Amino acid sequence: MPATMPTDAPQVPALPVTFRPTRTRVVLLTVGAAMFAVITAVALLLEKLSAGERSSFVLTALIFFGVLALLSRPKVVADEDGVTVVNLTRTRRLAWAEILRVNLRPGDPWVFLDLSDGTSLPVLGIQPGIARQHAIRDARALRSLAESRGTRPDEDR
Repeated sequence: MPATMPTDAPQVPALPVTFRPTRTRVVLLTVGAAMFAVITAVALLLEKLSAGERSSFVLTALIFFGVLALLSRPKVVADEDGVTVVNLTRTRRLAWAEILRVNLRPGDPWVFLDLSDGTSLPVLGIQPGIARQHAIRDARALRSLAESRGTRPDEDR
Protein backbone atom coordinates (compact mmCIF):
# COMPACT_ATOMS: atom_id res chain seq x y z
CA MET A 1 0.00 0.00 0.00
CA PRO A 2 1.53 3.36 -0.99
CA ALA A 3 2.29 5.86 1.73
CA THR A 4 0.02 8.86 1.75
CA MET A 5 1.15 12.43 2.06
CA PRO A 6 0.11 14.36 5.18
CA THR A 7 -2.77 16.73 4.50
CA ASP A 8 -0.81 19.76 5.73
CA ALA A 9 2.15 19.12 3.41
CA PRO A 10 2.19 21.63 0.53
CA GLN A 11 1.39 20.21 -2.86
CA VAL A 12 3.62 21.22 -5.76
CA PRO A 13 1.19 22.56 -8.38
CA ALA A 14 1.42 21.69 -12.04
CA LEU A 15 3.08 24.32 -14.19
CA PRO A 16 2.30 26.83 -15.56
CA VAL A 17 0.28 28.32 -12.71
CA THR A 18 -0.93 31.87 -12.07
CA PHE A 19 -1.47 33.29 -8.59
CA ARG A 20 -3.54 36.45 -8.22
CA PRO A 21 -5.84 37.95 -5.58
CA THR A 22 -9.05 37.11 -7.47
CA ARG A 23 -11.55 38.50 -4.96
CA THR A 24 -9.65 41.77 -4.67
CA ARG A 25 -9.48 42.00 -8.45
CA VAL A 26 -13.22 41.40 -8.82
CA VAL A 27 -14.05 44.00 -6.17
CA LEU A 28 -11.74 46.63 -7.68
CA LEU A 29 -12.94 46.16 -11.26
CA THR A 30 -16.60 46.04 -10.22
CA VAL A 31 -16.31 49.21 -8.16
CA GLY A 32 -14.37 50.88 -10.99
CA ALA A 33 -16.99 49.99 -13.58
CA ALA A 34 -19.83 51.11 -11.29
CA MET A 35 -18.08 54.41 -10.53
CA PHE A 36 -17.46 55.01 -14.21
CA ALA A 37 -21.10 54.29 -15.07
CA VAL A 38 -22.50 56.50 -12.28
CA ILE A 39 -20.20 59.47 -12.92
CA THR A 40 -20.81 59.27 -16.67
CA ALA A 41 -24.58 59.03 -16.13
CA VAL A 42 -24.51 62.06 -13.81
CA ALA A 43 -22.51 64.00 -16.40
CA LEU A 44 -25.06 63.16 -19.11
CA LEU A 45 -28.12 63.84 -16.92
CA LEU A 46 -27.09 67.25 -15.60
CA GLU A 47 -28.58 69.69 -18.09
CA LYS A 48 -26.60 72.77 -17.03
CA LEU A 49 -23.21 71.27 -17.89
CA SER A 50 -21.37 72.34 -21.02
CA ALA A 51 -19.77 69.81 -23.33
CA GLY A 52 -16.36 70.51 -21.77
CA GLU A 53 -17.69 69.95 -18.26
CA ARG A 54 -19.35 66.70 -19.32
CA SER A 55 -16.15 65.47 -20.89
CA SER A 56 -14.18 66.39 -17.75
CA PHE A 57 -16.62 64.28 -15.70
CA VAL A 58 -16.11 61.33 -18.06
CA LEU A 59 -12.33 61.84 -18.05
CA THR A 60 -12.29 61.89 -14.24
CA ALA A 61 -14.36 58.68 -14.17
CA LEU A 62 -11.95 57.10 -16.64
CA ILE A 63 -8.97 58.07 -14.45
CA PHE A 64 -10.65 56.54 -11.38
CA PHE A 65 -11.33 53.35 -13.32
CA GLY A 66 -7.74 53.30 -14.61
CA VAL A 67 -6.31 53.59 -11.09
CA LEU A 68 -8.51 50.75 -9.84
CA ALA A 69 -7.59 48.64 -12.87
CA LEU A 70 -3.91 49.30 -12.11
CA LEU A 71 -4.47 48.15 -8.52
CA SER A 72 -6.04 44.93 -9.84
CA ARG A 73 -3.03 44.13 -12.07
CA PRO A 74 -0.70 42.19 -9.70
CA LYS A 75 -0.16 38.50 -10.34
CA VAL A 76 2.55 35.84 -10.23
CA VAL A 77 3.05 33.44 -13.11
CA ALA A 78 5.21 30.38 -12.47
CA ASP A 79 6.38 28.20 -15.34
CA GLU A 80 9.15 25.70 -16.03
CA ASP A 81 11.82 28.40 -16.42
CA GLY A 82 10.97 30.62 -13.47
CA VAL A 83 8.57 33.19 -12.10
CA THR A 84 7.16 36.40 -13.55
CA VAL A 85 6.13 38.88 -10.85
CA VAL A 86 3.69 41.53 -12.08
CA ASN A 87 3.24 44.34 -9.54
CA LEU A 88 1.47 47.67 -10.02
CA THR A 89 3.78 49.28 -12.55
CA ARG A 90 6.66 46.83 -12.95
CA THR A 91 7.12 43.29 -14.20
CA ARG A 92 10.15 41.24 -13.22
CA ARG A 93 11.20 37.85 -14.54
CA LEU A 94 13.14 35.59 -12.16
CA ALA A 95 14.82 32.25 -12.74
CA TRP A 96 14.05 29.63 -10.10
CA ALA A 97 17.67 29.74 -8.94
CA GLU A 98 17.29 33.44 -8.03
CA ILE A 99 14.58 32.73 -5.45
CA LEU A 100 16.04 31.70 -2.10
CA ARG A 101 12.92 31.93 0.03
CA VAL A 102 9.21 32.74 -0.17
CA ASN A 103 7.96 34.62 2.92
CA LEU A 104 4.47 35.44 4.16
CA ARG A 105 4.75 36.29 7.83
CA PRO A 106 1.80 37.23 10.05
CA GLY A 107 0.98 40.89 9.43
CA ASP A 108 2.69 41.06 6.03
CA PRO A 109 0.52 42.78 3.41
CA TRP A 110 1.82 40.41 0.69
CA VAL A 111 4.46 37.79 -0.05
CA PHE A 112 8.13 38.74 -0.18
CA LEU A 113 10.77 36.83 -2.14
CA ASP A 114 14.31 36.73 -0.77
CA LEU A 115 16.57 36.81 -3.82
CA SER A 116 20.08 35.54 -4.43
CA ASP A 117 21.38 39.10 -4.99
CA GLY A 118 20.59 39.95 -1.35
CA THR A 119 17.41 41.91 -2.06
CA SER A 120 13.79 41.23 -1.27
CA LEU A 121 11.03 41.55 -3.86
CA PRO A 122 7.43 42.27 -2.85
CA VAL A 123 4.91 40.05 -4.63
CA LEU A 124 1.58 41.86 -4.62
CA GLY A 125 -0.04 39.00 -6.52
CA ILE A 126 -0.34 37.00 -3.28
CA GLN A 127 -1.91 39.12 -0.57
CA PRO A 128 -3.96 38.02 2.42
CA GLY A 129 -6.27 41.06 2.45
CA ILE A 130 -9.74 39.74 1.55
CA ALA A 131 -8.95 36.02 1.11
CA ARG A 132 -6.40 35.13 3.80
CA GLN A 133 -6.62 31.33 3.50
CA HIS A 134 -6.35 31.51 -0.29
CA ALA A 135 -3.22 33.69 0.01
CA ILE A 136 -1.65 31.30 2.52
CA ARG A 137 -2.37 28.36 0.22
CA ASP A 138 -0.87 30.23 -2.76
CA ALA A 139 2.22 31.25 -0.75
CA ARG A 140 2.77 27.63 0.31
CA ALA A 141 2.38 26.45 -3.29
CA LEU A 142 4.89 29.05 -4.54
CA ARG A 143 7.27 28.11 -1.71
CA SER A 144 7.05 24.43 -2.61
CA LEU A 145 7.72 25.26 -6.26
CA ALA A 146 10.72 27.41 -5.34
CA GLU A 147 12.10 24.69 -3.07
CA SER A 148 11.61 21.92 -5.64
CA ARG A 149 12.95 23.88 -8.63
CA GLY A 150 15.43 26.29 -7.09
CA THR A 151 19.01 25.66 -6.11
CA ARG A 152 19.50 24.11 -2.72
CA PRO A 153 23.01 24.10 -1.27
CA ASP A 154 24.89 20.81 -1.08
CA GLU A 155 22.15 18.79 -2.74
CA ASP A 156 22.93 16.62 -5.75
CA ARG A 157 26.64 17.27 -5.34
